[in-house]
Amino acid sequence: MIKHFPITDTNKIIQHYSQEDNAPISYVCTTDFKMSDRPVDIFYRNTPHPTFGNKYFGIAVNYFEGDGYIIFNADAVEDFSFGMVEDDDGDLQYSQSHHDYKSFDNGNMIDGGREYIRSSFSGILNYVVRDGKMVQSYLTDRDSLV
Repeated sequence: MIKHFPITDTNKIIQHYSQEDNAPISYVCTTDFKMSDRPVDIFYRNTPHPTFGNKYFGIAVNYFEGDGYIIFNADAVEDFSFGMVEDDDGDLQYSQSHHDYKSFDNGNMIDGGREYIRSSFSGILNYVVRDGKMVQSYLTDRDSLV
């Protein structure tokens, strides 16, 4: 199982947008998107939004004004790589943001968010987002481990 640490009440977001858009919505992950150390929650709908055309949307704290939230097109999440390591309970965890350092008693650690993947290299797994789910992938030339 992949452990997530969302910044919003994902159940409320899912309920609100499922009703508003009359389409099933699911939570995908929490990650930096365009700004370092500003994680956002990413959600998915299996049909493109009728007005905007995107399948993924992000909900973020409005970091510029200090309160409230903003919503934005997050289709680019399918271009991201997520390094995962096993935690002490056998679950997988990823670094959600640039300085989100996680270490575990089993010797595994992960850091870097989407800026870079830094790990203890003991059992690092690469995941990507496809069709609203995080799935294991293989590293490609555009991915790098630091």
